[in-house]
Amino acid sequence: MNIVLATQHLSRSPQAVSLAGACLAAALTTDELLAASCRVTLCDLFPDPPPESALHTILASDPDAVGLSVYVWNRREALALARLLREQRPELPLFAGGPEPTVDPLPFLGEGGFDFVVVGEGEITFVEAVAALNEKRSVAGIPGVATLDQGTLSLVQRPPTALLDLLPSPLLTGTLDPAGYDGMLWQLTRGCDFGCSYCCDAGGIRGTRSFSLERVEAELRLLAQSRVSQVFVLDSTFNREPERAKRILRLIRNHAPHIHFHFEIRSEFIDREQAKLFAAITCSLQIGLQSAHPKVLARVGRRLERNDFSAKIALLNETGVIFGFDLIYGLPGDNLEGFKKSLDFALALYPNHLDIFPLALLPGAQLSQSADRLGLEHLTEPPYTLIQSPTFPAEELAKAARLAGACDLFYSRGKAVAWFNGLCRSHSLSPAALLEEFELWLTREAPGQGEEELTDDDIRELQCRFLRALSPARNRKKLLPLLLDLVEYHHHYAAALLAPQPELPTERELAQLELATTPFVIAASTRLARFNYEITDILEAGEVEPTEFVRSFRKSGSCAAIYPRADEVMTESLAEPFFRLLERLDGRTSLHEMGEVGMERDEALSFLEFAVAEGIVVKGSGRTG
Repeated sequence: MNIVLATQHLSRSPQAVSLAGACLAAALTTDELLAASCRVTLCDLFPDPPPESALHTILASDPDAVGLSVYVWNRREALALARLLREQRPELPLFAGGPEPTVDPLPFLGEGGFDFVVVGEGEITFVEAVAALNEKRSVAGIPGVATLDQGTLSLVQRPPTALLDLLPSPLLTGTLDPAGYDGMLWQLTRGCDFGCSYCCDAGGIRGTRSFSLERVEAELRLLAQSRVSQVFVLDSTFNREPERAKRILRLIRNHAPHIHFHFEIRSEFIDREQAKLFAAITCSLQIGLQSAHPKVLARVGRRLERNDFSAKIALLNETGVIFGFDLIYGLPGDNLEGFKKSLDFALALYPNHLDIFPLALLPGAQLSQSADRLGLEHLTEPPYTLIQSPTFPAEELAKAARLAGACDLFYSRGKAVAWFNGLCRSHSLSPAALLEEFELWLTREAPGQGEEELTDDDIRELQCRFLRALSPARNRKKLLPLLLDLVEYHHHYAAALLAPQPELPTERELAQLELATTPFVIAASTRLARFNYEITDILEAGEVEPTEFVRSFRKSGSCAAIYPRADEVMTESLAEPFFRLLERLDGRTSLHEMGEVGMERDEALSFLEFAVAEGIVVKGSGRTG
């Protein structure tokens, strides 16, 4: 018997991993007889091909049963695919699982096209359902399986598995091979200890269950041996148990320092030791601020001590940890001005990015059940977002959405963290007010230009154009050359940080190179840039205060090569002749063939040797002369 478990992903990304399906497939290994007679085929589907293509992909596996994982982002697609499967193979057993059918299985049964729904944690339920299908028995009555009985929902709830280690690991069983993916999803705990009324992570049951540290370490060793470059930890609050979190961070530091880990954490559990451990590995943190207003947060079951939050975030900034915040606009009792103040609070803490969302009234969440009483009008289909509320009318939600888009473009994608607050202070604008100015300028100067179409270079150009308009308008024209330098430098820094570093030559290889007759070219990871001020003065100033910097330094101009080296980004300020030499390198013409290069031959060779050793330049495709 062949069971196809299909997942329709939101996009092609490092997070497009069929972890849920792999967990079900791994569970089948606990029953030797069943595993011998049944196999599971994992099927990854993406939104770009037409639905018919997904249908053909599934049917090409010759399935005896098909299961779909259904989430907020793929509910419509899953129902459409189920209808197509039903038309093509009427006799084929179809079932669904995941958050959407778990909360409300009825729409998926009968007219929805599915024969049954796996509700909640699915491993044990799946094994029992497959046994029934394999023996041509009905799945009705199996705990955790929802079916229709003469039009009435039939469901016996199955409690979650108390000891998670009883569930086989999809990684350790080989069901999910991380070497076949760019990224990997990793689950260390299940459940949630908190009761945020807009969220479904707790699944109606407060409390967390954890996989043992022995299993965590074994999975980590496997991840470290694979080619996977980043891992997304799925725990709702990774640092809920601070000491356990520290032990896992030490394991990562010892076994997988080369992998980038993404964590969701809460600020109240951060201490100095934890911040240092985060800084000791390659990682980024996502922190759910949601709002800067304690009274607004209290209405949705959250607490915020603003001073404590700021102090804990300061620990992350001190240790150099990359982090971002989540913000939600449209929470009950909040309004547009309140959202702007949340933006001001969040951006003043120097997050590397902000992820800003409209309130979604998710089925099964406590807040959705109170929506009518609270006057929260919202979409009844995915994405379930707020249409309007008593304090946040529709037109102001639209303004908040535009402001969120401006923040994402100018601050997050624009790599503005290092200079944004200095820009605000020097122009006597709050963060939200500056973003409003940018949004208005963008609407006027670049109407209809979709953010998703913009490259990093496009965003840098927009930032520079906006600053050229903003600074003179606010009588800050003297600051403009420095501000443009800051935009330029941090754009190139971010590009170099993400670029793969070329393989550096050994001392022996370097000694054997005929530097004068070998064509070289700028490495793809190197960025050449010109600045109005001396770049080393800007870097040594640290957190640049534009007004003070312009008073203290003169515009002398400078050139630099910005490039990755080991785990750092290097910035080499260059004399003009050296910079021009680098600009002339085309990968075909050797130094010998260039003729006059504005310096002595020995000086040029010495610089070229340095540039090759540092990985600033690499050998070109041309022939040696």
